[in-house]
Amino acid sequence: MGTGRNGGERDRMGTGTGTGPDGDGAASPGAASLLARVVRKSSMEYVSLGQTGIRVSKVGLGVLTMGPLQADLPLERGAYLIRRALAMGINLFDTAQLYRTYPHLREGLRRVPDGGAVLISKAYAHARDGMSAALAEAEAETGRRIDIFMLHEQESVHTLAGHRPALEYLVEARAEGRIGAVGLSTHRVAGVRAGTIDPRIQVIMAIVNLRGLGIGDGTAAEMLEAVGEARKAGKGVIAMKLLGGGALTGAGNDPAAARNALLFARERSGADAFLLGAKSVAELSFGRRVLLGLPAGTGLAERLSRVPKRLHVDEWCNGCGECLAACGSGALRLVEGRAKAGEGCVLCGYCVARCPDFYLKML
Repeated sequence: MGTGRNGGERDRMGTGTGTGPDGDGAASPGAASLLARVVRKSSMEYVSLGQTGIRVSKVGLGVLTMGPLQADLPLERGAYLIRRALAMGINLFDTAQLYRTYPHLREGLRRVPDGGAVLISKAYAHARDGMSAALAEAEAETGRRIDIFMLHEQESVHTLAGHRPALEYLVEARAEGRIGAVGLSTHRVAGVRAGTIDPRIQVIMAIVNLRGLGIGDGTAAEMLEAVGEARKAGKGVIAMKLLGGGALTGAGNDPAAARNALLFARERSGADAFLLGAKSVAELSFGRRVLLGLPAGTGLAERLSRVPKRLHVDEWCNGCGECLAACGSGALRLVEGRAKAGEGCVLCGYCVARCPDFYLKML
């Protein structure tokens, strides 16, 4: 197979030794010097995350998509995608206790020196002991320092208050140098605003996409306003769910639709960095190029369009039935209290957009 018109960004396993943005050299011997060469050649932009002093790539990789809760890639396949991300200049990786992807990160970053990658993890724990255990688990299972640890899916000042013991533990861990910064992730405008006014929160991860999909309490415009306020307050802001759980890429992996959604995030959000969830090199490479203002090329767009999609329903779907009303093909039904797609699903993504809790995604 040739390298194509995009410098070799091929979606396959391999043992390439290229040191450019599309090589796999980050996992080879002499990783420290090689990683430095990759960064120089990758065309990646790097930014300081708010006032944390932590420098991250403008584009990061969210590893939920590759894990057992979604695409369920084999360990080596997920690790390979992480290595390819490194070769593209990406140093920011997001996970959570819930995702069960610590092994993927451990393997993918195995030969990356300390400081060569910035790790984010998150936990739902509200008590001190629970957060202590969550941080220890993340450290042990990744084999690395966790640079930013977050309270997972905060909704408002009220949930933040309910997590006070866990938050205080993280503040202490930062003071001791065990983590680099404290943050929160949220699907709500009120969650962003809660983090903005709390001096203990340094980094906010929030949903940003052109239709506001997955935002639990407001519109896309209201979220952009809240993100802007957070930036003015000196918070580091990371935008996630740029493609609305895959609903904004059309019935297939439509490159034009994906480009429009990514351009909205890049040009309108004002975020410091952007997370891409990906299960293939083509998806990651395309998203990276658009978010950096680089040409994606027709070859890469064609490969993106050939990446298969499927409807994914989270195991914690509550069976509310909202998605059934949005399914024009009648392919969805409730089975044992959970949505399930049968024959006739055309992968339109309308059900994903309708789900009030973001339990459905197009992968």
